[in-house]
Amino acid sequence: MFVPAAGRDLYLPLYDPLVSLLGGDRARQEFIRQANIQTNQRVLDIGCGTGTLVVLLKRKYATAQIVGLDPDPKALRRAQNKVRRAEVSVQLDQGFADELPYEKGTFDRVLSSLMFHHLEEQDREKMLREVLRVLKPGGSFHLLDFAGGEDGAHGCWGRLVNSHALLKDNSEQRILQQMRSAGFVNAEKVKDGRMLFGLLPTAYYEARIRR
Repeated sequence: MFVPAAGRDLYLPLYDPLVSLLGGDRARQEFIRQANIQTNQRVLDIGCGTGTLVVLLKRKYATAQIVGLDPDPKALRRAQNKVRRAEVSVQLDQGFADELPYEKGTFDRVLSSLMFHHLEEQDREKMLREVLRVLKPGGSFHLLDFAGGEDGAHGCWGRLVNSHALLKDNSEQRILQQMRSAGFVNAEKVKDGRMLFGLLPTAYYEARIRR
């Protein structure tokens, strides 16, 4: 079971323009910068959705091997069309975050943006353990998501955000605890961000595994 990128299949055509309006383009650029991808590295984007991030990654790092994973076949079809129009070579796979279809130690970087809050507690734990498994020694996991719990916005918008049951568990303390429990070292929040004209708080995280 999964939540479609736009919440419902009906809204999928609106997903890209909506995220762009919210400030997703700037957030993705910052996210890519923080991942510090190097020549010829293998990079996995979990929850790649309609493929915007994987296309950006491949355009910026032409020699890197970019892989996108998503459970939604309709989103993946849009991602495939986007990759084709961009004339870049990207591998797109269908699969779930809590059961990654890759061998141990496959990737140098694993990225996930704006999807972690969709996962239930047990699925978050499974995803993080899977990320740890597929990362190479010395590799790193980079997470961008909406800030919830005590880290969320205040006022009316904050009440709306925190009314989402899963976002209540998206506090900095909870996410870092989950990363460390999964076995990551040096898990940290590296930056706060804002989307939706400054009204919607986000957070960028990084976690590494031992060499």
